[in-house]
Amino acid sequence: MRGLCYAQHYLLFTTYYLLNQAGELNRYTEVLLPMEEEMENDQEGMSKDNIQSRISERAKDLLLESGNCAQTSFAILNEEYNLDGAQILRALTPFPGIALRGETCGAVIGSLMALGLVYGRDDLKDWRGYIGSLPSARRFCKQFEKENGSTACSAVLQEKLGRNFNLSDKAEALEYATSGGPEACAKVVARAVEIASEGIAKRSPSK
Repeated sequence: MRGLCYAQHYLLFTTYYLLNQAGELNRYTEVLLPMEEEMENDQEGMSKDNIQSRISERAKDLLLESGNCAQTSFAILNEEYNLDGAQILRALTPFPGIALRGETCGAVIGSLMALGLVYGRDDLKDWRGYIGSLPSARRFCKQFEKENGSTACSAVLQEKLGRNFNLSDKAEALEYATSGGPEACAKVVARAVEIASEGIAKRSPSK
């Protein structure tokens, strides 16, 4: 009954008491165990929703503060799941759109880096580890692409803002900033960390 709230514990205790009074404790596995399992599943769902909501809001705020989708997505997941990736965070600095070239979205790169820390291999000869890391990464990419139309920065901007921006050009970067670009990308990053979190949580517990 780990993680159940007071009301749930009380309901289980009351049911146990009534069964005992009725001399039907033999129905414990028939009545109480299913109740307990259902309550635990509900609790896990609530906990998952709380984590998703928390990291989503943090991701939005951090993206608007940092302006870096790759670092933001990785930083949120790194902090939430204690992935010990400080050096990776620094290395991700030039990765949004692959150096602002409109290529792979930084939220995809940062999220895949976090997934790689959880599912990846250390031994380059470990082919099982290599193959084993791919399902979670491919599920992430598939869902991200489904929601945003593509994993490419330029295509995501087109989808969310109605046009692409050359973010390496000062004039276009300013236009992006005044056209709701940062806010739109904040939502993309927030959703990316939610998707990645679902995969990470299966292997690495949240803090």
